[in-house]
Amino acid sequence: MNIFSEALTWLNDPLNWTNPDGVFALLGQHLALSGAALLLALVVAWPLGVWLGATGRGGTITVVVSNVTRAVPTMALLSLLPLTALGFGPQSVVPALALFGVPPLLATAYTGMREVDPDARDAAHGMGFSRSGMLFKVELPLAVPQLASGFRTAAVQIVATTTLAALFNGGGLGEIISRGFGLGLAKGGGEILAGGILVAGLALIVEGVLAVGEKYVTPIALRDLSRTKARVSMSV
Repeated sequence: MNIFSEALTWLNDPLNWTNPDGVFALLGQHLALSGAALLLALVVAWPLGVWLGATGRGGTITVVVSNVTRAVPTMALLSLLPLTALGFGPQSVVPALALFGVPPLLATAYTGMREVDPDARDAAHGMGFSRSGMLFKVELPLAVPQLASGFRTAAVQIVATTTLAALFNGGGLGEIISRGFGLGLAKGGGEILAGGILVAGLALIVEGVLAVGEKYVTPIALRDLSRTKARVSMSV
């Protein structure tokens, strides 16, 4: 039996799904870790990116922070935080995962605010909008395509990276892969591949769901503009 057949056999065993440490339980842990990390990244990145974009300050800081956080090796950060007072477990894994969601959220929030049409700002100002009214009724709605795109990128990146949480007692679907390695490739190869398939499938589902959500939260008038920008970006 080859490794692909072993993976299918493992996935077709109901006990591997319903056991206390089976797929359903680990999927719940995986989603909880990813959701907490994404929420933490949102709390940090969106207010900062929106403020920097609205004031026109900190463009260089945004680029530097995004590049630095992208440059930090994933395994290094996940290894360092458990050595602090946080210890091993979700409490150290979540902040580490959140850091990987910050660059796309921060960059797209800043870009979205900077790309708001100045004529729209002038019109809102002429209509007597307060600064907060202009932000929530004009600027943020116009920045929705960029914000949604950054949210989708950050979510998929965090869901995929959460696989490494198993190495630091964080739980999640990575436990399946870790257990497979513990058995050795000869006996655990199918389990390793099954775990990889589950993580990849989850990332694709998240990507698909958020792509649909991005379409519906984007105002109709901005959808064509978003598609045009996407085509231009892909052609560069």
